Amino acid sequence: MRRTRIAWALLAWLAACTHTASQTPATTTQPPPRTEGAAVVPTIMWQQHDEARPQPRIARPAAAVVVRPPADVTILFDGTSLSAWTDSKGNAPAWKLANGYLEVVPGAGDIRTRAAFGDVQLHLEWAAPLPPEGEGQQRGNSGVFLMGTYEVQVLDSYGNQTYPDGQAGALYGQYPPLVNASLPPGEWQSYDIVFHGPRFAGDRVVQPARFTVIHNGVLIQDNVSLVGPTSHGRRDPYTAHADQLPLSLQDHGQAVRYRNIWIRELSGE
Repeated sequence: MRRTRIAWALLAWLAACTHTASQTPATTTQPPPRTEGAAVVPTIMWQQHDEARPQPRIARPAAAVVVRPPADVTILFDGTSLSAWTDSKGNAPAWKLANGYLEVVPGAGDIRTRAAFGDVQLHLEWAAPLPPEGEGQQRGNSGVFLMGTYEVQVLDSYGNQTYPDGQAGALYGQYPPLVNASLPPGEWQSYDIVFHGPRFAGDRVVQPARFTVIHNGVLIQDNVSLVGPTSHGRRDPYTAHADQLPLSLQDHGQAVRYRNIWIRELSGE
């Protein structure tokens, strides 16, 4: 009987120890200390434009996704007018308007919306030039800049290899797309973008900018947080700016076409 009591006491002690241990997280799983109000800004292990970074696998879609504008959107381009746009100096854009599309005129400069936007859902369709010319970043290059600062890359990435963080659908210089969902040059392609701008408290960023991007119906960026503004050859930190800024489209020297551009302002956050 004494041995039985000792055995039961030992089992009870082990159970209590096990329960206590299970309630105490291992030190390796503890989150790092955070300063109140500090932003959770990610870090990227890869050097910018690193050619050794893995290339996204190909996930070839059947076609672009053409979405009719919902009732509560702002139409930025319906194929008939450039009235929603200006050049960088506030003048009428010099891009080509023909046959329901808008085409980059190389050397004419970027264009931007007259209105300013913050958190948005954006739909647009684009086509790389046919026949294709150039290689890498010199083939069908343009860009969609939310707030004029945070770029989703436009590039002819159909059979055209470049550094992964610079191909079609990349958050330029930071994150490659999850997959390569590009269609051949000359075919219309679609981007559906959900963007949440950064939040600032004075000069400090307290919430980074975030993107979700769907390319031709394929998810390629899944609620990704940026480390700062997108740029070439460097990764700059965030700099405080207005809550709403114009959207811009890039003139990178190639005659990329755009059509069916609309935007929905998001609220409730």
